[in-house]
Amino acid sequence: MQITVDLNICESHGSCVFAAPEVFSFDDDDYLQYEAEPDDGLRAVAEKAAASCPVRAITVVPAS
Repeated sequence: MQITVDLNICESHGSCVFAAPEVFSFDDDDYLQYEAEPDDGLRAVAEKAAASCPVRAITVVPAS
């Protein structure tokens, strides 16, 4: 799977970090970090994180 976050839209609410800490985190400067191509076993939590984003900055698509 491929995860994309539009960092121009992201407002760092952190809902994705709470929903899927295996995929999303904040660095020491509070910038969002994420695994762009996580294991497919994390698909459910990645989709939950995308759905929880209040500004819809996260896209999850199958690997090509």
